[in-house]
Amino acid sequence: MEKARSKVASATQRIWSVLLVAGAAASPMWNACASAQSVPDYKIHPGDKLIIGVYDDPKLLPQEITVSPDGKISYPLAGVMMAGGKTVEQVRTEMEVRLKKYISDPIATVIVTDTKGNVVYVIGQVLKPGQLVMNPTINVLQALSMAGGGNPYAKLDGIIVIRTTPTGQRILPFKYGQVAAGKDLAQNVDLESGDVVVVP
Repeated sequence: MEKARSKVASATQRIWSVLLVAGAAASPMWNACASAQSVPDYKIHPGDKLIIGVYDDPKLLPQEITVSPDGKISYPLAGVMMAGGKTVEQVRTEMEVRLKKYISDPIATVIVTDTKGNVVYVIGQVLKPGQLVMNPTINVLQALSMAGGGNPYAKLDGIIVIRTTPTGQRILPFKYGQVAAGKDLAQNVDLESGDVVVVP
C-alpha cells in the first residue's frame, strides 16, 4: 500500500512539473487548480478540466479532459465514466479499477486544472449580476461582494438562495442586516455549484 501511494505521489509530482514547465503557473487557471487540489473533498463539476495520466505507461500520456455537460469523461481503455459529483480520489480509484483489465497494477493520476464548472449565480439588484466561479467555495457574503454589493434599490433583508437538490428546490433565506450585525451567522452558508442568489 505504501509503495502504491509513493507511485501516486511520484506520478502527480511529474505531471505538476509538466504543468510548470509549460507555463501553467502564469495562467489564471493556476489558482483554481491549486485551490481545488488543496480541498480533498472537492466535487468535480461539468465544465471543469482535468489532467489524467497513468504512471510509467508511455501509451497513456497525461492529457487534459473537459468534463462534459452530463458530468462524464472519456479516457483510453477506461472508456466513458461519470466524474461529476465525485472527488478526484474517487475518479482516480475508479479509473484504476477499469484499467486493471488491460494493465497490471495501473497507477492513475487525476489533477483538476480548471474549476470553471464550479459556478453560482447572483441576480437581481446588485451592481454586477451574473455568474461567479468558485475556487473552490464561497459563502453568500463573499458572493455578494464579488457581485459588487446591492444597488440603491436592493432589499438586502429579503435575499434568498435557491438551491436544487435531488428532492427538489430549497429556499435558504439570508437577511443581510442580521449577518452584518453578527447575528444568526448560520444564514451565511457556503454556496454549492448551481446555487442562485436572488437579491430583490
